[in-house]
Amino acid sequence: MAPGRDAAVYVMSVAADLTGLHPQTLRLYERRGLLEPARTDGGNRRYSDADLDQLRRIGQLTDAGVNIEGVRRILDLEAKVAELNRALDQARRAADALRPKGRPGR
Repeated sequence: MAPGRDAAVYVMSVAADLTGLHPQTLRLYERRGLLEPARTDGGNRRYSDADLDQLRRIGQLTDAGVNIEGVRRILDLEAKVAELNRALDQARRAADALRPKGRPGR
């Protein structure tokens, strides 16, 4: 079975190559709290596909001229929107399950 999106499988040099970022930039983003890669028992960073997506998103924002604090705020807001959308989808499914059959919905 293939590892999931959150499986920490990439070492820093590979993550840097895959995202087009310098390893020092990855360290900076981690220090600034923009992502938190997994660590091995020896303390080495390991990045997941989800981490790589996050790094690419950070790169898009910084390329657009957004500073690090702005990036942090945007990422927080995007995460909150995603969470709210999941909750809304769940509430809709629950409402649909309670709706009698044969009656039109929304």
